[in-house]
Formats: sequence, C-alpha cells, structure tokens
Amino acid sequence: MAQRVINVLIDGGKATPAPPLGPSLAQYKVNIGKIIQDLNEKTKEYAGMKVPVKIIIDDATKEYRFEIGTPPVSSLMRKELGLSKIAPEKKEEEKVEGSEEEGEVEEKKMVEEKEEVEGEVVEKPKEEKPKEREIIGNLTMEQILKITKMKKDSLLAKDGKKAVKEIVASVVSMPLTIEGKTPKEILKEIDEGKYDDSISKSGL
Repeated sequence: MAQRVINVLIDGGKATPAPPLGPSLAQYKVNIGKIIQDLNEKTKEYAGMKVPVKIIIDDATKEYRFEIGTPPVSSLMRKELGLSKIAPEKKEEEKVEGSEEEGEVEEKKMVEEKEEVEGEVVEKPKEEKPKEREIIGNLTMEQILKITKMKKDSLLAKDGKKAVKEIVASVVSMPLTIEGKTPKEILKEIDEGKYDDSISKSGL
C-alpha cells in the first residue's frame, strides 16, 4: 500500500490548519481537523517549543500515524527552567564608550606588576584569580528524569540509569546545576546508586 509522508515543524500542542500543514494534508483528502486534534494531543507536553513531526498517511485507507521528534536537550531544559535561553558563561564586562579597545583592556589586565629592587626593575607576575562559573539555573532530579523519558528513544544508552547519565553529562557544558550540585557530582552519586529508586519509579 502506498504511503504519503508529510514532514513538518509545529509549535507543540498548537498545530493549526494554516499553511504549510493544512494545504499539505488537504491534497490527500483526509480529515484535517481530526489529524490536527490528535497531533496537538500528542505534542502538548512540548508546549512553547518547536517539534519536528512526520505524518504518515495510508493512501488507500486514509489511516494515519505520527512519528514525533523531540526538541534538543537544551530546549527541554530551557522549558523546565522557564528560561528564554541557556547562555554560555558570562564574559568580562563590556567596555564603555571612551575606554580602551578590547585587546588593550585584556593586555592591561595581564601586565605584570613591577617593583624596584636595588635599583633594578624586577617584574612580578600578577596573580590571576580563577574564573567563577556563573550558574543561571538549577534542575531537580525529577526534571532530569522527565527530560530523559522525552529523549529516551533518541539516546544511545541501553538502560534507564545510563540514559539518565547521558542527560546529566550533557549539562556539564551548561551553566546549570542539578540538585544544587555540579553535573560531575551528580554522575558520581548515580554511580553510587543514590538515585536508583527514583530512576526505577520513573519507568525508565
């Protein structure tokens, strides 16, 4: 039986008959209203995000099914935290009008302090303080488990515990904590079995 496939990007839970979806469905003489209703029900958990969807229609029977993609992990985390974006670590303060050029400012910061000893100028390296990472959000383990369930089909992990570790590992490069701890600390606790019960109860 011939099948027709429509690939579309929709707003989670808010698909409409407007182009491009409506006209694409109309050419196959299917119940557009029913398809959109079912599609919105399937994608409502992704409200506020763009969701890739594949609609597969049987040419003869007009039956249909969906293959729902998932947004990137970072988008799911933004949704959970209510953030518009997950920005990289905060950079140095921007220069103000009339100040030195950016390169000169950086060079000035690196200039070594000098002190005079027995008539000679001796250069003393300026001690640099390590950069503190600016944390913009904190995820709970419950949110991590929710995101893991959403992404499980696209993860490489074979079991629930490894799937959770895969999601936690993705947070390492983000300015986020989990349960108030660094992702590396959480990974260690997962290995120690601290979250075994939570993972099991989540259905992963």
